Amino acid sequence: MSRLRSRSGPVRSLVTVLVLVVVALVFASSAPAQVASGSRRPNVIIILADDLGYGELGCYGQAKIRTPNIDRLAAEGMRFTRHYSGSPVCAPSRCVLLTGKHTGHSFIRDNREVGGWGPEDAEGQWPLADEETTLAEVVRELGYATCAVGKWGLGGPGSTGHPCVQGFDHFYGYLCQRVAHNYYPTHLWRNHDVDVQHGNRYFSAHQRINAPLENEQAYERFRGGDYAPAAIAEEAITFIRDHREGPFLLHYASIIPHLALQAPQPYVERYPRQWDPAPYLGDRGYLPHPRPRACYAAMISFLDDVVGRILDTLDELGIGGRTLILFTSDNGTTYTGGCDRQFFNSLGELRGHKGTLYEGGIRVPLIARWPGRVPAGVVSDHISGFQDVLPTIVELSGGEIPQGLDGISFAPTLLGRAERQREHEHLYWEYSGGGGWQAVILGRYKAVRRNLRKGETHIALYDLRADPGESRDIAADHGEIVERARRIMRQGRRPSKAFPFPALDQAAGRSGE
Repeated sequence: MSRLRSRSGPVRSLVTVLVLVVVALVFASSAPAQVASGSRRPNVIIILADDLGYGELGCYGQAKIRTPNIDRLAAEGMRFTRHYSGSPVCAPSRCVLLTGKHTGHSFIRDNREVGGWGPEDAEGQWPLADEETTLAEVVRELGYATCAVGKWGLGGPGSTGHPCVQGFDHFYGYLCQRVAHNYYPTHLWRNHDVDVQHGNRYFSAHQRINAPLENEQAYERFRGGDYAPAAIAEEAITFIRDHREGPFLLHYASIIPHLALQAPQPYVERYPRQWDPAPYLGDRGYLPHPRPRACYAAMISFLDDVVGRILDTLDELGIGGRTLILFTSDNGTTYTGGCDRQFFNSLGELRGHKGTLYEGGIRVPLIARWPGRVPAGVVSDHISGFQDVLPTIVELSGGEIPQGLDGISFAPTLLGRAERQREHEHLYWEYSGGGGWQAVILGRYKAVRRNLRKGETHIALYDLRADPGESRDIAADHGEIVERARRIMRQGRRPSKAFPFPALDQAAGRSGE
């Protein structure tokens, strides 16, 4: 009997090993595309530009503005061609990014001010509710150090929306979007405390002149001594250095290139004087500038240099290989303030701009770089949106994705496993500004309703594959797709007490939904 045990022991051991191998193979083929067991969780840096258009980077076809460092991100990582912001304007787009819920379910659905425009008025926008769960809160539970720098816009001082109440260990920058209109503010915020910018005096970021000033030096009145984007960049670099052991989440919410037109003069001088035959007088909002086109390009170049500094810092610290960088923009190019989107071809063939739900308002760049994990030099046409960022990062960090989100992780696409990628049945937006909008993307098709506040009910349908410029309404030829979009527009949202949208809320009430 004992001899039988001695003979069968190796057989049983072999069988056990084979079973474990089979189980492991089955698990590997069916498990989600997350970081391998036992490996370090990646650091994550989200770089969020402000009003940067789809075509304002070299890697997306820009011919005039030089962006070598951001282009390097694309060369060393993955560039997405069908990525969408959360909203066509600032605050709701940022809410979607941080909470994983589209604007039919998100808490913040529009820019809603708290306070006023004067230097003594209260700061901030409508605050994110305390019960909302943010990306920062989720990854902090996984052991991440969390930091947000730049522009916030989801709650002012002392509110439930303050970043330090919403999962961020550290914040530095502008709590208020209105204050962020001026790149030379009297103060920024470090957590709950004011950080005085001693080189700056208060002046309004919205001024108009009736005629060009006597010379370029006269426009110095619209500048100060302390350039806020430089201070914000220093804070970000310091955070990376202080948390080099990781893991960390850095949410770098740049104020560039949102207006006003303000850039350090050496950056302006990088671009030709002949670009600007006439100064901008401030007649379309924000501040005058003697060389508006050169200044707009200069601001984007400044942001590009910051990206270069971040890459250099990661290389110096030897942590580039365990750091995922996502670069994107909160919405499309603006229509005001001296920005000349036609000159720069900022949106390519896309229709619309910031504040609209046409492609020019919501299709934005997305670049992902993670050396050794994200394939280099790849272009992806996977359809994704801001609501997907939270589940993607949580999956890559080995965490449990919260329930009730509208997002789908695109980690499989990032890791080169596109065959495992789940696709959205649809993407949804609503925006009560600009006359009232709704939009739904159904694969190659996009349905758009506009002028809802005026009672218009027509749904236009576009084939984005054949007509990315949304120039031909094909609704009459595709009634079934239009009706599917109509059902989603009616059923795929919930009314919001904080952000009522009567044209939609009343329709939901009449239908009993």
